[in-house]
Amino acid sequence: MNTDLRIDPTLSEDEVRSQIEAACTRMEQTYADGYYSKISVFRNWSKHNPELTGKIARPRAYRWYLRRELLKLAKRGAEITVSQSRARVDLNDPNLLEKIDETDFDLTRKKVFLFGPERSELSIARLEHYTGTSSEDFQRYVLLTNYQMHVTAFIEQFPDCVRPNRPDVQMPALHHKEPDNRGISIVNIGVGPSNAKNFTDHLAVLRPDAMLMVGHCAGVRNHQDVGDFVLASGYMRGDHLLDEALPPSVPITPSFLLNRALANALDFAKLTYRIGAVYTTADRNWELSLRRTLENLRASRSIAVDMESATVAANGFRYRIPSATLLCVSDKPLHGLPKLPGEAKAFYQDTKKQHIAVATAAIRMIKDQYPGGLPNSDIRSLDEPLLEGPDHQMNID
Repeated sequence: MNTDLRIDPTLSEDEVRSQIEAACTRMEQTYADGYYSKISVFRNWSKHNPELTGKIARPRAYRWYLRRELLKLAKRGAEITVSQSRARVDLNDPNLLEKIDETDFDLTRKKVFLFGPERSELSIARLEHYTGTSSEDFQRYVLLTNYQMHVTAFIEQFPDCVRPNRPDVQMPALHHKEPDNRGISIVNIGVGPSNAKNFTDHLAVLRPDAMLMVGHCAGVRNHQDVGDFVLASGYMRGDHLLDEALPPSVPITPSFLLNRALANALDFAKLTYRIGAVYTTADRNWELSLRRTLENLRASRSIAVDMESATVAANGFRYRIPSATLLCVSDKPLHGLPKLPGEAKAFYQDTKKQHIAVATAAIRMIKDQYPGGLPNSDIRSLDEPLLEGPDHQMNID
């Protein structure tokens, strides 16, 4: 079992696909036997970095991704070898934290794979604990929310979706599954930037094609109404949660392609929306520090306030996951319309189906237009990791 398996790029595409399937099966068996797998790639077209290697843990969790990316490499003529690597590290090993420490982890330079096998394995274990679902059930397109009503609306749209395997999980996930993981998942991540960072830290190891924050916000402009939608064109990171990992001076913007699809879906549904900066705060009671908040809102020209969007976008940027934000104005505290129980309940009932319908319609557009994965060149670094992105966006050096 520990003999090397080589993928021959000179074979027909069908034969190469068959070899890649065999390689993925081999990696899964190697993992079951207690070892990580090593993928070695020789890219004869690369002048500066022809040889790349990386280790794989829990390959079944993102087999669809390995299958897709290895095929792209083979079609370009890369020589790919899969072999057995070192023994797996027990997640209870006291040295585990040293192996996954990202304090000096340079996301703009790291080649081959974004994550080591220990980090992947730990994150997958935590995802399954938080969501009550198997990591293999996660689909390529992930909706993030902090409202159970959006989860309910998702169930109404996709009644056959996979649901948590136990009650009272911390971040329940549901999955509308399609072949090759081309469906949509939704996760109730809870409220606040800490939850948003926690979940997206771990989701990143599954390499989703896109993640979309679907939530509510406070509208701060005179000509917004409760029920209007907001598309973020940028973010003011008032949460400060990732300031050390990603300097506040780094510009963070949503995926243009995702925003275009969302705008098209909103236009088709004849829904009112506005595009502008979203101010994300860690302070649920920001209205009680109004002077300071108003200064930030005016400086950033923000049109809405929420507690998760900038955090999701910043982590998406760090880990090269295209992201966007679809918010709905639930209150206007600066205009005498604070969020109160009665009004909020009526608003939620009126908008929940509409909100999810727009998000899923936009994802359908993306899937139709970009079946090989959402282009992400705008968030890719000068030194690109090995496995990433659709064919026409693939880095060749």
